[in-house]
Amino acid sequence: MGTIDVHTHHVPQAWPALPGAEAPWLRVESASDAVIMMGTREFRRIRSNCWDASLRLADMDADGVDAQVVSPTPAFFSYGLPPAEAVEVARIFNDLALEIVAPAPDRLIPFCQVPLQDPDEACRELERSLANGHRGVEIGNHVGDLDLDSEGVVTFLQHAASLDVPVFVHPWDMASTPRNDRWMAQWLTGMPAETHLSVLALILGGVFDRIDSRLRICFAHGGGSFAFWLGRTENAWHQRHDVIGTSEFPPSHYLGRFYVDSVVFDERALRLLVDTVGAERVLVGSDYPYPLGERPVGEVVTKSGFLSEDQRALIQRGNALRFLG
Repeated sequence: MGTIDVHTHHVPQAWPALPGAEAPWLRVESASDAVIMMGTREFRRIRSNCWDASLRLADMDADGVDAQVVSPTPAFFSYGLPPAEAVEVARIFNDLALEIVAPAPDRLIPFCQVPLQDPDEACRELERSLANGHRGVEIGNHVGDLDLDSEGVVTFLQHAASLDVPVFVHPWDMASTPRNDRWMAQWLTGMPAETHLSVLALILGGVFDRIDSRLRICFAHGGGSFAFWLGRTENAWHQRHDVIGTSEFPPSHYLGRFYVDSVVFDERALRLLVDTVGAERVLVGSDYPYPLGERPVGEVVTKSGFLSEDQRALIQRGNALRFLG
């Protein structure tokens, strides 16, 4: 049995240019090349493996991937737009996603996006997308200055739990500063830090204490820097519990409440991740088809000598089956 990849992205080639100075749009340059635009600013150059199912399937076959979760590219979350505009973005994007996965519904698993700045609309769009064929939802790790422990996001997460829907959390919208605009530092340091912060929000913000334990939630990029700094967080909780969050229990108590993907690229990092959260909580993720992703998919898992065969089977497939339901 092959691998299941829970972390890939897509962009519809048919994405329309919507009104609004900051609305994302696609500048198509050829049959195989396009540029994601944010207003007048170039965000990222992409290729047709973002929308062409045949190219995806060929790459999956080459890497031994049986199925992949196909999630939105976070640039299209549009949490900064007025809610009505964000609803339109989500509806169009989600409907086009179903066209991308249609050629292989048994192998390409669509996750929708929602207008998370409006919890009621987000819940409605989740329900609409599920009725149309989506299997889960990808959300960003924050909405402006509101983190995952904000009341609106918690309302949405509780609704996802009640519907038994898996949630994939992806960092996005990292701060632009002269210091982190060099060397792709937003991606190299900002993304791990943002993901770490969003895990802490669910723990220290007391979300896991009050949200349904049925919530199945997975964090991208190995949970960011969380595993490396769990000890620091644990120490802070014990030494300064008067200011460190509202959680009922110390941070390590909540390790069984969430999943992380495996896209950490290094056996030493994967060992720390497995030692910290457990082999039963790590899923293969690749960040396909983007250049900072892992190819062949799951290589760090395949080549890591410390994993037992049972652990490797869990990470490559078994845990994903549980996460996806």
